[in-house]
Amino acid sequence: MLSNKSIAAPFLALPRPAKRVLVIALDLVLSLVSVWIAFYLRIDQTGLPQAQQPYVYLLAPLLAIPVFVRFGLYRAIFRYTGMAALATTAKAVALYALLFFVALLYFKWDGVPRTLGLIQPLLLLLLVGISRAMARFWLAGWSSKARHAVGRLLIYGAGDAGVETASALAVSRQFVLLGFIDDDKAKAGRSINGVDIMPPAEVADAVERMGVTDILLAMPALERARRNEIIASLRELPVHVRTLPGMVDLASGRVTIQDFQELDVEDLLGRPPVPPDSTLLARNLAGKVVLVTGAGGSIGSELCRQILLEKPRRLVLVELSEFALYTIHRELEGLCREHDLPMEVIPLLASIGNFGRLKEIFNLYRPSTVYHAAAYKHVPLVESNPSEGVFNNVFGTLNTARAAMESGAAHFVLVSTDKAVRPTNVMGATKRMAELVLQALAASPAVRFVSPDGTCSGEVQNHTVFAMVRFGNVLGSSGSVVPLFRKQLREGGPLTVTHPEVTRYFMTIPEAAQLVLQAGAMARGGDVFVLDMGSPLKIVDLARRMAQLSGLSLRDENNPEGDIEIKITGLRPGEKLYEELLIGDNPEPTAHQRIMKAHEDFVAWPELAPILVAIRQAAILNNEAVMKSIMKQLVHGYVPHSACCAASSAESGPVPR
Repeated sequence: MLSNKSIAAPFLALPRPAKRVLVIALDLVLSLVSVWIAFYLRIDQTGLPQAQQPYVYLLAPLLAIPVFVRFGLYRAIFRYTGMAALATTAKAVALYALLFFVALLYFKWDGVPRTLGLIQPLLLLLLVGISRAMARFWLAGWSSKARHAVGRLLIYGAGDAGVETASALAVSRQFVLLGFIDDDKAKAGRSINGVDIMPPAEVADAVERMGVTDILLAMPALERARRNEIIASLRELPVHVRTLPGMVDLASGRVTIQDFQELDVEDLLGRPPVPPDSTLLARNLAGKVVLVTGAGGSIGSELCRQILLEKPRRLVLVELSEFALYTIHRELEGLCREHDLPMEVIPLLASIGNFGRLKEIFNLYRPSTVYHAAAYKHVPLVESNPSEGVFNNVFGTLNTARAAMESGAAHFVLVSTDKAVRPTNVMGATKRMAELVLQALAASPAVRFVSPDGTCSGEVQNHTVFAMVRFGNVLGSSGSVVPLFRKQLREGGPLTVTHPEVTRYFMTIPEAAQLVLQAGAMARGGDVFVLDMGSPLKIVDLARRMAQLSGLSLRDENNPEGDIEIKITGLRPGEKLYEELLIGDNPEPTAHQRIMKAHEDFVAWPELAPILVAIRQAAILNNEAVMKSIMKQLVHGYVPHSACCAASSAESGPVPR
């Protein structure tokens, strides 16, 4: 037996002109049939036309087809026909009815009652409407929709976004819409286009009773706190929870199935970001020349986006990766056009390891504020390439700071990391050394820099305010576990976690960038700012949360039939179980509730300079043992990976914080 799809396929494969000819032919036949039925109903005539009745059979299609063409009825796609198309059909038939009735009154043909002018248009409207509806059911495959749909859906939110989404689902075979969920008690028990609305309390029962596979959050304007409550209430249900884009995206056009998105990283984090202080944000940015290193990276690119909205006079992008620079430059140019921002965005390819190139850039553009986000941050890679970590993270920072000082930059902000605190890896140790460099420079009213050959340059007066902003992991960045887990979920698992007790602080990229900008504005010189990142989160808990919100059950010894497993792979080189944000104790509060100021010891520049010369020589020779020995002496709490492996494996409980 042929399926509905196989019968419809030949028609769908026809070119559009051929489809239009077929539809016009159908309407011509329907107009003739409606005349015949009208004669039968009015004068009980079933035979051939008599007297002047053939003129009526000729008049009906001659009027109907041009009117239908004029109203665009043959431009519509039948399988997407909706109420708007049916309303257009009714208007077209109404005009046809007027012309048809007037023609019958004017010609007064024998054997043609005038009431035929009222009966026949009503019949034609009925037949044309039925033909369109049947075509939609046939071509869109509604008769077999429930059998072929890949998901059974509830929409959370019976507002405009939810209703528009339901309309988009009506022409898709991907989901069967089973109901709406809404917090408004007044809507409970009512329906939209025949689909019932239920209160949140009935969701769990509906999921089990109806076999729901997916829940779509269609509430783009809902406040974050309530949104988090809803997501938490759905987490334990065996459904895939997804969301619609924001109101700006919805306003740009019709909602489609392709607009359905996985939950935002903010939803996974489960806490609302603090609104930024607009005064702090603009303090070092508005009307200034601002330079960002690492402008194409996760944090650097977000800094650029937010800096742009504060209307600097000029934004200078420094980036080593050509593609990353091209991408962020194009995006920022688009933002300038979108927000009508008349400013220069200057893309510059440069390595922070090349002091000559940096000096040229700084002397040419004279930035007032510098955000130094360029760094190697991937722990295992830097552990395997310690020389490059030293060159890039330590001396790249020194080069950029020196260029800023010599060009007279007013503010310099280093984007640092929680891995700089009592590090067990080269990456963290080099980032702490970068902090020490800036702390030493900040404490020196004048600095004499040492060249790689050991010679000293002239003394540079220091008028730059240096600051460091230290924070933990950002969700959704290129090195974050979130993109990795999403990829593993798509591939069916397993979700890989290095250790069941690995715990990290998390923050979203936009929130981290906002706080970096605000912290830098509060700097007085040598400040080490620490972002309050809330409570730390176990990576394994994040994996469970993402699996549950994808509608998957975890496979373990208690549930061997589960959908996906979490696989423990073992700590990577240099990886810690727990990260810390402070070396010392008693952080000092600031004017911003999420920003604290740490009091960290440092080494004065005259003592630090010869140490930098020594570690540079060790890096040039790729002498890993000497580099780690110097960092161990200089960086408080640094224990090289080889020395801490035994201690890590012997741990039986949480590491003391």
